[in-house]
Amino acid sequence: MSASASAFPSAVDAGSRVDLAIRAVTDHIRDNGMRVGDSLPGEGYFAANLGVSRAVMREAFGALAALRLIDVANGRKARVGALDGAIIAASLDHAVSTAQITVAEIWVVRRTIEVKTAALAAVCRTDDEAREIVALADALAASRHDMPTTARTDIAFHEAIAKASHNALFVQIVASFAPLMEVAVPAAWRTRRAGDDPDMMLERHHRVADAILRCDPAAAAAAMDEHFDAAIHNDLAGLDLKGAN
Repeated sequence: MSASASAFPSAVDAGSRVDLAIRAVTDHIRDNGMRVGDSLPGEGYFAANLGVSRAVMREAFGALAALRLIDVANGRKARVGALDGAIIAASLDHAVSTAQITVAEIWVVRRTIEVKTAALAAVCRTDDEAREIVALADALAASRHDMPTTARTDIAFHEAIAKASHNALFVQIVASFAPLMEVAVPAAWRTRRAGDDPDMMLERHHRVADAILRCDPAAAAAAMDEHFDAAIHNDLAGLDLKGAN
C-alpha cells in the first residue's frame, strides 16, 4: 500500500480522516485483486501505515461493514464482502419514504429489468432452474388461499427467474425489490379477489414459466411484459403502497 501519514495532514477533521481511511481500504482491496471472502489486514495495519489512530480505522471498518463492502465478525479478521441487494433495498425504501421516488416509478423500472431477466433466463437457464420456476408457478396456485405463503412464493418465483438469467447484478437488483413486494403482493391479490379473476394472475405466471421452460426468450419477455402491464395498470391504480412502506 502506498498510503502514508502524509495523506492525513493534521488540519483535516476526524470525518475527513475516516473518509480517507475508507478509501485506503477499498484501494487496498482493488489494488491487490482481492475477492469475496479474502481476509483483510487488521485495523492496526492500516492505522500504522496511514498514521491515524485505531479509533479512526475502527470507524472506517464499521462504515464499510454497514455498506456490506467488508464482513466483520467477532474473533476473526475482516473479509471482503459480497454484493448484497439489501443495500439497494434500503436505498429504495428511504427514497420512497422521503418522497424522492414513487412506488409506481419503481414498478416501471422493475418491469424493464424483469422483462430482460425473463428473456435471459429462457436462454441461460439450466434444466433444474427451469423446473424450479415451473414448480413455483404451480405452488402459487396451490397457495392462493394462504396469503403469507403466496407472497413468499411470488417473490421466490421472480428471484428464481433472475437467478436463471445467470447475471449476478440482476439477481441482486431483483432481490432488492422483495421488501416492496411483501406489501404489494398481498395488496394485488386482495384486488384480484375483489374484482378481476385471480386465475388470470396465476395464468400469467404460468405463461412466463412455460416460455422459460421452452427456451423461448421472445415469449418469456412478452409474458413477463403482459404480467407487469396488468400489475401497473390494475394493481397499482387503486393502492396506496407508498404509505405502506
